Amino acid sequence: MSILTQVFETKHNTAPFSKIKIEEYLNAFQQNIEKARDEIDAIINSTETPTFENTIEALDYSGQELDRLSSIFFNLNSAETSDEMQKIAQEVTPLITEFGNDIALNEDLFKRVKAVYDDRTNLKLSTEQATLLDKKYKGFARNGALLSEDKKTRLREIDTELAKLSLTFGENVLAETNNYQLHITNESDLKGLPEGAKEAAADLAKSKNVEGWIFTLDFPSYVPFVTYIDNRELRKELAIAYGKKSFQNNDFNNEEIVKKIVALRHERANLLGYETHAHFVLEERMAQSPTKVLSFLNDILEKAKPAAKREFEQLSNFAKELDGIEKLEKWDGAYYSEKLKQKLFNLDDEVLKPYFKLENVLNGAFTVAEKLFGITFHEVFDIDKYHPDVQTFEVLDENKNLVAIFYADFFPRKGKRNGAWMTSFKPQYIKGGTNERPHVSNVCNFTPPTSTKPSLLTFNEVTTLFHEFGHGLHGMLANTTYPSLSGTSVFWDFVELPSQVMENWCYEPEALALFAKHYETGEIIPQEYVEKIKESASFLEGMATLRQLSFGLLDMEYHGKNQAIENVKAFEKQAMGDTSLYPDVAENCMSVSFSHIFQGGYSSGYYSYKWAEVLDADAFAYFQENGIFNREIATKFKDNILSKGGTEHPMELYKKFRGQEPKPDALLKRAGLI
Repeated sequence: MSILTQVFETKHNTAPFSKIKIEEYLNAFQQNIEKARDEIDAIINSTETPTFENTIEALDYSGQELDRLSSIFFNLNSAETSDEMQKIAQEVTPLITEFGNDIALNEDLFKRVKAVYDDRTNLKLSTEQATLLDKKYKGFARNGALLSEDKKTRLREIDTELAKLSLTFGENVLAETNNYQLHITNESDLKGLPEGAKEAAADLAKSKNVEGWIFTLDFPSYVPFVTYIDNRELRKELAIAYGKKSFQNNDFNNEEIVKKIVALRHERANLLGYETHAHFVLEERMAQSPTKVLSFLNDILEKAKPAAKREFEQLSNFAKELDGIEKLEKWDGAYYSEKLKQKLFNLDDEVLKPYFKLENVLNGAFTVAEKLFGITFHEVFDIDKYHPDVQTFEVLDENKNLVAIFYADFFPRKGKRNGAWMTSFKPQYIKGGTNERPHVSNVCNFTPPTSTKPSLLTFNEVTTLFHEFGHGLHGMLANTTYPSLSGTSVFWDFVELPSQVMENWCYEPEALALFAKHYETGEIIPQEYVEKIKESASFLEGMATLRQLSFGLLDMEYHGKNQAIENVKAFEKQAMGDTSLYPDVAENCMSVSFSHIFQGGYSSGYYSYKWAEVLDADAFAYFQENGIFNREIATKFKDNILSKGGTEHPMELYKKFRGQEPKPDALLKRAGLI
């Protein structure tokens, strides 16, 4: 009997990673799907009148073993994959999709749910119960329960195909990232590159048994290269390689996959009676409609574009004065931005990095959480992990009760996709009087330690750590009854509030004093650096805003209109036209590696980063007015937002915390756009 189909006899019921055999996954999925089917059948075959408890509640608690197995498997498929894992993913994804459809399209089950829903005014439900009932009913109605049989069949086909296409999309991007390396043997080509990045490239070359230096498309290797290398041709080579992932004439090209995904999403939305995929998605978001999203994005675009154009002109003139660059290209952006930043603020990431040793920054995030929410983090060594790099922590409250298990996985490796994310191996929920505590993970790709230096983070990596930790807190501090409403199970344009608000502490002297200490001398970061970090926070913010808006507008163009896409590159160019500053690069296409919308859950939702920035700036302004470690405000934030998950409409939760709806003024002011 596989360990994957048993109750884990481990500390805090944590996943027994080292005992899991890859070849057991498929069978475990099949068994757990059968078990979940039996639980659903028991609800359907009940002879009792449908009630909230025997139908809605029973449905939410069903399939927990399957959910747990899925979270373990798919988290590892992102953080520690292999060819074997990817092959299994292609096999189990259709099984899970089919099972999901079997539930969503089951008429008898829907009848019971509808019976409870129709009687809702007589049921005296709590806010959380009413939300769960509404969510379950809509889950059926929005996923085809009201369709005719032939349309249900087509919906199943579409969902299976979409699940497979999304997996393949991600596998192709990962393969392209892993298949490329820039091998440099002439040291003079590395002029401008900081010592730490150079040493990391030498270590990588050594690990591959070659002389010289190796650079890859992983962020900790790619970003320093295009930011600091003086050799413009080499920057161009790496930047073009990065931009043409899955846009080459090979087996990993994603152009047809993008077209298929978009077409199938449109067809699915139309089947369900929605004008477009965006109309379908946004019905369950704070923004509510494509019109509102586009108006939101274009409103910010109007305010940011003049600033962005001025900044681009300033950057172009600076590059021309400095190096005679006649036309600023994409591979020049990071390089001259860094040079201009150093000139204007005398602030160099390399000067800051010694103050941001990874362990110190992580402990800083822990201390901020302790001061705000009264929780403490204790590293433990008797909890199983899936890779030696992973650290494990017990999170305790002020009475030493377990709040959560926290996994931290920070360095790039071959089996891990690029980027940074938060996820969970087990959700929080209350059942049978027991408050099950969550197992939360932060996965990042930070600058690894070298043979002579610890991991020293760029300031951008520092804010990324705090951002993902904010998502982590949303999961860890969850305190809801039902698993499907717990933690980050909130409207997608609300989910970035806890993560983005945490980034604000990285700019505050009071918070920096807790962790920004020189890794050799222990000296606290000088006040002049702190002031420069704050001053430079809105440096080229107009250009950065335009870049983010371009992704949101591209997403809405793909999903907010019913249109045939003949050429992905031409479509992308037109969609991003209003936000383009740099000349186009013919060999590059962003859509084919735009994992957020074609592999992750951000389709018709990329705007939510900007949306949440309005919320986070407004929320942090409340802290600033009352002290950034004000326990009363922090408790209001924890009680009304972090712990509540999706139990109530987010705008209601926000108003309970803030006392009013959010206003965009704080964001525009912070960004220097007004």
